[in-house]
Amino acid sequence: MDSIPKSIKDYFRGIAGGLLFSLPMLYTMELWWTGFIAGPLRLIIYLLVGLVLLLGYNHFVGIHRPHTLWEGLADAVEEMGLGLLITAFILWLLGILQTGMSLQEMIGKIVVEALTVAIGISVGKAQLGSSGENGERDGKERTDGRNAFSGDQLAIALCGSVLVAANVAPTEEIVQIALETSKLRLLLTVIFSFGIGGAILYYSDFKGSGSGTAKPRGKWDIIAGIVAMYTVSLVVSAFMLWFFGRFQGASLDTILAETVVLALPAALGASAGRLLLQA
Repeated sequence: MDSIPKSIKDYFRGIAGGLLFSLPMLYTMELWWTGFIAGPLRLIIYLLVGLVLLLGYNHFVGIHRPHTLWEGLADAVEEMGLGLLITAFILWLLGILQTGMSLQEMIGKIVVEALTVAIGISVGKAQLGSSGENGERDGKERTDGRNAFSGDQLAIALCGSVLVAANVAPTEEIVQIALETSKLRLLLTVIFSFGIGGAILYYSDFKGSGSGTAKPRGKWDIIAGIVAMYTVSLVVSAFMLWFFGRFQGASLDTILAETVVLALPAALGASAGRLLLQA
C-alpha cells in the first residue's frame, strides 16, 4: 500500500496529466454545445465507455503492482470521479458553468469533457512519475548551475508554453471566456496557474524533475522559479494573442483578461514542458 505522501504526489501528477492532455478540449465551444444537447442516455453510455477504457488502461498499463479486476475497476471509478470534479472546477473557473444554467446542461458539459480529463489523469499517474522505486526521483538532483532564470531553462519553458497554448490561442473561445469571466474568477485563475505550475515543478516528482534542473535551495528559490514560470506564460500568451489579432480593438481590461485566460494552459506547458522536454 502506498504511503499518503506518495499517493498525494500521484494525484498531483494525475491532475497535471489530465489537464495537460485535455485542457484544449476544455476550451472548445463545440464540446460545450454537445454537452448542452446530449440526452441522458447518450451521456450514460459515454460515461460507461470511459470507464471501460480506463479499466483496460489500468489493467494492462496503468497499475504496475499485482491487482485484481475489481481493484482496476476501483481505480477507474476513482479516476473518473476525479475527472468529473476537475472538469467541473475548470469549467466554473472559466465561466462556462453559470448559476443560471439548468442542472442538466451543467451535468452534460461536465460529462462530455470529463472523459478525456479522466484518461489524462490515469496516464499522468502511471507514466509521468519518476522512474525510480517508490516514486524517488530519477537521476541525481543538481545543486548548482541551472536555475529558473538560466537561459536553457527559460528556453525550454518558452517551448513548452507555446506547445500547449498554441492549441487554443487562435480560437474565439479565448475572447468569449475573457469577456464573460468575472474579475474574481480571473484572479482565481492566476492563483490556480501559480499553484498547478509550482506543484509540477517542485512537489509532484514529475518525470524529469530530478535531472537537468537545480534543486531549490529554499523557499525563495521556489518562489522565484514559480514567478519565472508564470512570467514566461504571460509573455507567451500576450505575444500569441497579439499575433492572432485578438487584441485588435480590445480594451485594456479585455486584453488583460484574454492574457490571463490563455496563461493557464501556457503555465501548464511552461512547468510540465520544462521537465518533459528535457527528461
